[in-house]
Amino acid sequence: MLIKGKRIAIIGGGPGGLTLARLLQMNGADVKVYERDESEHVRVQGATLDLHEESGLKALAKAGLMDAFKLHYRPGADKIRILDKHATIILDEHSHETSRTFDDAAYRPEIDRGPLRKLLLDSLRSHTVVWDSHVISINTEEDGWRIGFKNGTSVTADLVIAADGANSKIRPLITSVKPFYSGITIVEGAVYNSEAATPRMHALLNNGKIFALGDSKSLIVSSKGDGSLVFYTGCKTDERWWYDSQIDFADKTQVTAWFEKEFAGWDATWLELFTNASANFIPRPQYCMPLDQTWEALPNLTMLGDAAHVMPPYAGEGVNMAMLDALELSECLLNTNYTSIHAAIGAYEKQMRARASEVAGVTLESTDILHSSNAMAFMTQLLEQPNL
Repeated sequence: MLIKGKRIAIIGGGPGGLTLARLLQMNGADVKVYERDESEHVRVQGATLDLHEESGLKALAKAGLMDAFKLHYRPGADKIRILDKHATIILDEHSHETSRTFDDAAYRPEIDRGPLRKLLLDSLRSHTVVWDSHVISINTEEDGWRIGFKNGTSVTADLVIAADGANSKIRPLITSVKPFYSGITIVEGAVYNSEAATPRMHALLNNGKIFALGDSKSLIVSSKGDGSLVFYTGCKTDERWWYDSQIDFADKTQVTAWFEKEFAGWDATWLELFTNASANFIPRPQYCMPLDQTWEALPNLTMLGDAAHVMPPYAGEGVNMAMLDALELSECLLNTNYTSIHAAIGAYEKQMRARASEVAGVTLESTDILHSSNAMAFMTQLLEQPNL
């Protein structure tokens, strides 16, 4: 086995990094995951995740974790309501029963990020994840790498995999190719205890998701199993709007005023999200890697997930791509047909780039149309397709 006796460092404890750690540990690898969060008890932000049969679920099955997944996923959370800006329901998946099951390739069951992280963590050997490990440096040392952390510690590894997201500290060592701005900026917010804080929105969600569309803008709301909800506006802006606007996104009053102006004419129902938000808002300019990016493989350094191929979230592929990356990278590293780790990395990266470029192209198309005058027709037609 190529990785026998090798010290493997995975930078980042998201779904992609943890899935890779699980798959490699199942085959006897010496793996550590270095995660910047202080502990596993840090609140996991973000919306629920829909896992796809050909990617995220495929990786979980290979990792022997489907039974655990079925204990923690949220039945019905995949159901969508499409509303216009006046909060009128245009299409409602809750209005009819579906027969989709895990045997249906079109089924995309939802799970919250926290439970997904926990089931992956629980599958690893104790002390696999080293918390409070914020990478600040990585340098070559003999035939491997020395990784330095903000807490003053450092470690060495023979093989390093970057799973540290869109702002990866490792990626610049692999390639100088940078992402481009997609033209859309998201403002993210959250409401805790949504049933009490925003009862009308809570009822509209019905434990699922809402896509509100109008005026070439989007507002996506997602329920979570802990009783909270998260929401995301989508608007066409300049790349540095979040900075040039001088909005203090920690100030609810300022952000609410921006929403009232930017989304003028939208029903007051949507405003409740902002006036009842429970934490700071987060502006997120959306970037995408060039569809033709390429680089020469390195002998002991590679990457997966957003570090390798960040793209906007409007096709729901991010976590699925990261988990499929983990599966394919593990298969290459464990494949005895490759004569070296270098060759295995090269094979993985070639297929990963091709797959990511195809998905990114579709994602950019979806991003554009969801923020156009044709958004409503596009979404209703998409959800009415019987094989979706």
